[in-house]
Parts: sequence; structure tokens; C-alpha cells
Amino acid sequence: MSPFLRLGVNIDHVATIRNARGGDHPDPVRAAELAVRAGADGITAHLREDRRHISDADIDRLRHTVDAPLNLEMAATDEMLAIAVRHRPHAVCLVPERREERTTEGGLDAVATSAHLAPVLQALKEVGSLATLFIEPAVAQVEAAARLGAHAVELHTGAWCHATAARRPDELFRIEEAARLAVKLGLECHAGHGLTYDNVGPVAAVPEIVELNIGHFLIGEAIFLGLEESIARMRAAMDAGRGRCSSHPR
Repeated sequence: MSPFLRLGVNIDHVATIRNARGGDHPDPVRAAELAVRAGADGITAHLREDRRHISDADIDRLRHTVDAPLNLEMAATDEMLAIAVRHRPHAVCLVPERREERTTEGGLDAVATSAHLAPVLQALKEVGSLATLFIEPAVAQVEAAARLGAHAVELHTGAWCHATAARRPDELFRIEEAARLAVKLGLECHAGHGLTYDNVGPVAAVPEIVELNIGHFLIGEAIFLGLEESIARMRAAMDAGRGRCSSHPR
């Protein structure tokens, strides 16, 4: 596998702060541009059905003004699919969505919802987007993603991040097992949710994982460090976990 691990920076919560007061400050597109300058390999944005943070206008500007691949997170609905087909982002990651949740809680059940997901994935593939499913690190879910013809899976790392010390080896094994299977079945493997400077290392060390998507923690740390320094520290922690400390190749 490639020794280099990509970092996708999720800028949703810059928009959350903007929306708390209205207006156009702080601008998530400006944050995306800073993120790329700091070493992000791509930008992730979740267009929610209730538009609680990222807006349709944000997606349009991100797609056309930021010099980095855009990973659009979205629910597998007709409305969201139409938006994705219109914008044709580099990647689309299908995620579960419930109105009452604060953030995405757990992965899609690709086994139980395969009939619904199949045509959505096909439509995304037809417009050239990397079709990704956000799933739990479970064998059955990875196998279902492969059967559905997804290009990639993103493994939900929340259980690992929030596990007790006693549970962490088991949770890490689940991630490792799912990542190995994903690659064996021809899927690109990504991971994300709840990752911090302190817990990213073991996940970054899984050689089959080629991309991490991280957002809330980085935006929170940016309050204290500035966004570029926040991202630079994560890039360094990822590289250390990967067993490589060389500078980010450009």
C-alpha cells in the first residue's frame, strides 16, 4: 500500500459558527482554502437535509473555487442525489442522517438498505464521482459495499475513539480487519469520526487505509492554535502514526 496517507478536512463547523449569527462570517470556503495551504489533500463538506451548517451556495463555491478535491457527504435521498449529479464532486460519501442527531452517529447499514443504495451509487458512478459508503468496521458491511459496487468505504472510527482502554484493542482489530477485507475486495479504504491528535496514530498505522477525514476536532483546535497550525499538527501526528515523518509531498 502507499506509504502516504491523505487528509480530508471537514469544514462543516466553520459554517455552524457562521450560521449562529447569520451573515457570511466566518466563511467555510476561506477555511477550505487555508486548509489546503496547511496540507489538506481534500475538503469534506456535509450538506444536510435541514441545512444546519453547509449551504447549497457553499457547495457551489467549494466546487468551483477551491483547488482541492471535494468530498460531499450526504444522505441517500432524491434531493441530495440531484445536487450531487449537478455538481459532480470528486467524491460523494453516503452517510446516515437523522434530524435529531447532533452529528452523524454510526455507519450506514449497507446490508439492510442495499436495494435503496444501489441506484444511488450507480447514478454517482455515472457522473464520475467516487462513490463511497460510510459504514461500521464490520465484515458484513464491507462485503455489502463491495456487492453494491461502491468505489470506496469510509470506516466509522467512533467506537475506537470513545472506547475504554480495555476495549481499544478489540475496536482497533475491527478496523484493521475491515480495512484488509475492503482492499481484498477491491475497495479503497478511508476512515473518520472522532479522531484527535491523541488517538489518530494507531488508525493512521493501518496500511490499507489511504485517507482520513477529520473535522470537528480540527475546527475546535483552530480556536486556540489557528486553523493552519491545527491542521499541520494533525498532519504530523498522522505521518508519525504512519511511520513516516517526512514533509508533506506536494
